Amino acid sequence: MNSQSNTQAEAWFENAFFYHIYPLGFCGAPAHNNPEAAGSRMGPLHEVIPHLRTIGCNAVYLGPVFASQKHGYDTSDYYHIDARLGSNEEFRNLVGALHSAGVQVVLDGVFNHVGREFWAFRDLQQHGEASAYRDWFKGVDFSKQSPHGDSFSYAAWEGHFELVSLNHQNPEVRRHLLGAVDWMMDDLGIDGLRLDVAYLLPKDFLRELRTHTRAKREDFYLLGEVIHGDYSEYLGPDLLDAVTNYECYKGLWSSLNDGNYHEIVHSIGRQFGDVAAQQGGGFNPGAAGGDASVGGGNGHWGGISRGHHLYNFVDNHDVDRAASTLTDTRYLNPLYGLLLTMPGVPSVYYGSEFGVSGATKAGGDAALRPAWHEILQRVERSETAGKLHAFISELAEARAGSRALRYGAYRTVQVEQRQVVFLRETPDETVLVALNSDSEPVQVPLKDLPGQRLESLLRDQKVINLKSGTTHLDLPAYGTAVLRVRK
Repeated sequence: MNSQSNTQAEAWFENAFFYHIYPLGFCGAPAHNNPEAAGSRMGPLHEVIPHLRTIGCNAVYLGPVFASQKHGYDTSDYYHIDARLGSNEEFRNLVGALHSAGVQVVLDGVFNHVGREFWAFRDLQQHGEASAYRDWFKGVDFSKQSPHGDSFSYAAWEGHFELVSLNHQNPEVRRHLLGAVDWMMDDLGIDGLRLDVAYLLPKDFLRELRTHTRAKREDFYLLGEVIHGDYSEYLGPDLLDAVTNYECYKGLWSSLNDGNYHEIVHSIGRQFGDVAAQQGGGFNPGAAGGDASVGGGNGHWGGISRGHHLYNFVDNHDVDRAASTLTDTRYLNPLYGLLLTMPGVPSVYYGSEFGVSGATKAGGDAALRPAWHEILQRVERSETAGKLHAFISELAEARAGSRALRYGAYRTVQVEQRQVVFLRETPDETVLVALNSDSEPVQVPLKDLPGQRLESLLRDQKVINLKSGTTHLDLPAYGTAVLRVRK
């Protein structure tokens, strides 16, 4: 699984289903790093590997793992694994174990800023204006002190002065970062990077990083954290493969809470197709959104994603868990039903496949980042956790077995306040997805479908015959149907 793909069109990440882990929390590491905090704590990361395969995940995104003082985004050394997790060798062995299980590995690349314990910043503190590293950081000004009492001030990420902004215009800084990427690829054997706050990284640095990694491995994955704006400005063969789809993240849960599927349909259309083409009532084979190709002819979608498989999610280490965001936890089924059938690449945040709750108001970020053994304890006390896990696994199986669900064009057939029906289509396959977020079962009329029957891709093995492409689809309360249209 660590070998190169034959072409970019068949890149592994376009077929990925990610499992997102925040390792410092997951492994129960101490909140602060010091000599006493060091230890070998990677056991849970090995223990979870069989679980990844049962849920259907073939890729893992591990949050920050490099040396830091607190939360991992305050890097002190890009070339060493955080001592609270273990050694470089232990982590290399973990990557090998994941690869042996058929799981690709993506790490956090925190390249916009470093922590105050970063070795070059410590040199600046010690030697002041005489430091050889004064130009490694943005906005260094010896005419005033920093909020931490340094003899100089400096630029910080969003005003958080424990996070010191790097100066990417300094060639030495770039060489240091690219050297770290070489070490991650060559020594640790990783398959990609999720670039923290990519929206702040200079485009010319992103292009240099793209060129550098592609020279080593054609299908090395570059995912950027982008929250607002036009995602297309970060995507392309010379930039990033994907960005975090925060627009659809919001629409996925708020369309359920507000009883308004029109919101998420609009967002999906904006990202992956022609919005105007998505608003019609019936299926029109000539109304495919946009003309951008996906995967060199595997399917087509347009929109501002420009054919890129955006990284879709319903929660992560920075936002409240879906079970806490939704006003009714029964919405979890249609939520994941849409996440795993919409265009793009889905990701599940560890523990959320069991419906585990967690909110920042209940204790800060730590409430979002519990240890794996705590998750398992909660699951043991839950009567419904296993059902959600099984449903997500069922959806993942359907997605893995359907090229249309991974590459197909997206086209809305019908959208109401609490029901949505859409098609995913490649030249060789058409799949119909129907979702009901209502507390009552509904009967959805379907017409003009291009086939003679519908066959379920879920484990119910339902078959529905069509008469001139027409039928009525019975959807249970909070139900999801995924049906292949047979000619």
